[in-house]
Amino acid sequence: MLARNREFARAVLVWLILTGLAATCALWCGRVDIALGIAVGSAITALPFLCLTVWRYRELRRLASRLDAVLAGERELAFSQMEEGELAVLASELDKMVARLTRTAEDLARERQSLADALADISHQLKTPLTSLALTTELVRKELTRRGDAPELVERLRRIEALEMRVEELVSVLLRLARLDAGALDFAQATVSVDELVERAASPLAIAYDLADVTLGTELEPGASFTGDLAWTAEALGNVLKNCLEHTPAGGRVTVRAVEDILACRISVEDTGPGIAEEDLPHIFERFYRGERGAGENGASSEVNPAGVGIGLSLARALVSAQGGTLTAENACDNAGRVTGARFTFTFFKDLAV
Repeated sequence: MLARNREFARAVLVWLILTGLAATCALWCGRVDIALGIAVGSAITALPFLCLTVWRYRELRRLASRLDAVLAGERELAFSQMEEGELAVLASELDKMVARLTRTAEDLARERQSLADALADISHQLKTPLTSLALTTELVRKELTRRGDAPELVERLRRIEALEMRVEELVSVLLRLARLDAGALDFAQATVSVDELVERAASPLAIAYDLADVTLGTELEPGASFTGDLAWTAEALGNVLKNCLEHTPAGGRVTVRAVEDILACRISVEDTGPGIAEEDLPHIFERFYRGERGAGENGASSEVNPAGVGIGLSLARALVSAQGGTLTAENACDNAGRVTGARFTFTFFKDLAV
């Protein structure tokens, strides 16, 4: 440690220069005995300096190791074992800093939990009237249908029911985004099978794909997996699959591919739609951003549709980023350079620490 320290090296260099000059002057005057005495005396007087320096750097190294423990998450640290002196003052100040940072971290944790509780209360308060409104609308529609009159009112009530469902979904997505921002979501760290992930994400969309006449295909590497949270990743993948469905015309295809190598597990979703406009690519994951091409060929655009207002992809990226992964978007092109659709790529990196 001493050999790597520039301050110690400079001090030793100055000592050697001064000792050499003094000995040279003595030799120049013809006093070999004095030159030898200067060399021996300098060496003897350098020993206390060397011992003190070794002790001082040992204490500094101990302080550094304790600070590393703080950075690693250890909270209960005290630097009170030092004796009086400049190192004791430094240790005392570091102790105060750690104590203040600990209190700040605890306050932030309490505020985060309070925010999570408040969001849960808001969710409950919003869902209750929405559910009551949906039930009332359904009862009125069924009564009018039974009576067989006012068919135009029945159709309007159907639209109201659809809007109510979309508003409820929008509220749910916004609350999840708020919980992500507050750091109130817990993510599991378990081995996730890509086969199971794709099946879980695609199952709720099977009917929608059939109605839209869009084929959902898979090309998954056998045994591909990564470390993450199955439920939240399935929701992120489901949002991307829904986005691709909304932008793929009838008769088109959406393909999910997965490969795994020594560095990462990569899952790509590619559609055969018009692709993403170049001006939209930098903003595709921004909240509430709606591109020039709207919500897609399947008429999903709506003021209350989460996909139509630019929340689905934003939530998907946030869920992936919270697990240490990445989600990117680009246009897929053929050999001639023509755009053949949009491509979204999930990347979950492996932990290479030994």
